[in-house]
Amino acid sequence: MAQRTGHRAAPEHTHPDDVPVLTALAALADPVRIVLVRELADSGDWTRSCGSFDVPVGKAALSHHFAVLRGAGLVEQRDEGPRRVNRLRRSEFEARFPGLLELVLREGSTV
Repeated sequence: MAQRTGHRAAPEHTHPDDVPVLTALAALADPVRIVLVRELADSGDWTRSCGSFDVPVGKAALSHHFAVLRGAGLVEQRDEGPRRVNRLRRSEFEARFPGLLELVLREGSTV
């Protein structure tokens, strides 16, 4: 019987240069993902764990939302012990899609 290590696979990331515009727009079209992106924008890099966001979804759905954001090149994640911490890839995403993230982050904007 194989022994369980308790380690999960490292998250896979997509670089924003490899993201089609429709993928980026789809990732930013969901209200929960908008909250995640906005809260990350107001936080320092690697200071927010996945469980620290106040969103109305369960763990599985939250994991899915982060996977979509990673796939769109918006978020980078790494494991620090038992926590998975996040960073908004603001400069990389801005270089690929100039102005798009600023529109999303603008106060009062809705998707």
